[in-house]
Amino acid sequence: MWITSSLSTAHTPTDIALGNFDGVHLGHQTVIRPILPTAPSDTQVLAAKHLTAPPELATLRGYSDRCPFLLDTCDFEAATPPAYPPPGAPSPIPTVVTFYPHPQEFFSGQSRPWLTPLEEKAAFMKLLGVRQLVLLPFNTELANLPPDAFVKEVLLGRLQARHISVGADFRFGHRRQGDVTLLKHLAEQQGTQVTVVDLAHQDGDRISSSRIRQALCAGDIDQVQQLMGRPYRLLGRVVEGQKLGRQLGFPTANLQVPPEKFLPRTGVYSAWVYGVPGHAADQGLPAVMNLGVRPTVDGQNQSIEVHLLNWQGDLYGQTLTVALKGFLRPEQRFDSLDHLKAQIQADCAAALAVL
Repeated sequence: MWITSSLSTAHTPTDIALGNFDGVHLGHQTVIRPILPTAPSDTQVLAAKHLTAPPELATLRGYSDRCPFLLDTCDFEAATPPAYPPPGAPSPIPTVVTFYPHPQEFFSGQSRPWLTPLEEKAAFMKLLGVRQLVLLPFNTELANLPPDAFVKEVLLGRLQARHISVGADFRFGHRRQGDVTLLKHLAEQQGTQVTVVDLAHQDGDRISSSRIRQALCAGDIDQVQQLMGRPYRLLGRVVEGQKLGRQLGFPTANLQVPPEKFLPRTGVYSAWVYGVPGHAADQGLPAVMNLGVRPTVDGQNQSIEVHLLNWQGDLYGQTLTVALKGFLRPEQRFDSLDHLKAQIQADCAAALAVL
């Protein structure tokens, strides 16, 4: 998949799914599906649901970087939409257009953790059949761009959109003045099809990234999986820790995840772990994960520690994927290390019971 943060290096013409897509949850997938040339196959859907780690970076090619100061500067000079190609011209490229950083982060000036950091988002979209990801740098220039200019100059002009898919509540342009009615009017004048997708619901409420974040903060992992259509995953490299778990007889892998990753509530979780040496990439091993400050032995620094059940070996330097299965209990302080050890044994038994 081609990734770019510069309109000058985007491949055209395009069929576009437009939105923020943090989480690429089931609601987002309904917006992406109309721009795919064919519906994702059962194999693609299964691979996407069970994605355990991003594919090799070489398969996610392009001009891009997660660091805002390294992103290319987009200019939004007026551009005349080109004439539509005659029969036999190149087919439009299934493209997701999103914003980086998130508009809320731009306006608030505060960092906003992501449900799916860039590599994770791109890998999942690639498995669904998306062939290009365009990250529009959300800056003052883009924020002040009038809605009609955004459609005519960016979508129709620079990206040569032939089909645009958006959610029913999508807003765009200066002060969010543009809506789907305006988008349809401007695009269809130039012969570009617009699909407006009804908002997806689950259990009577809208599926949204905010709802997923609330469920993660509550430790409701079952609801998170229902809304996302797949387990919530933490991807990271195993780094050296204080080795306190080993002293208690429960060695743990200290996982360092991207700083922009949204973390669930602190506590103990059952989980499947992928990427363990000697095992197939899609073979998960049962585990217990502790997220928190370890109040009994530390109490200050938050960490993510994973204990693989019935497995021993060296994991330093390995990249692991932890797929959360369920929330076992909140983090708590124990009066002694013996009490902590007894609770860890109980946590392991509880995890095995649900895995």
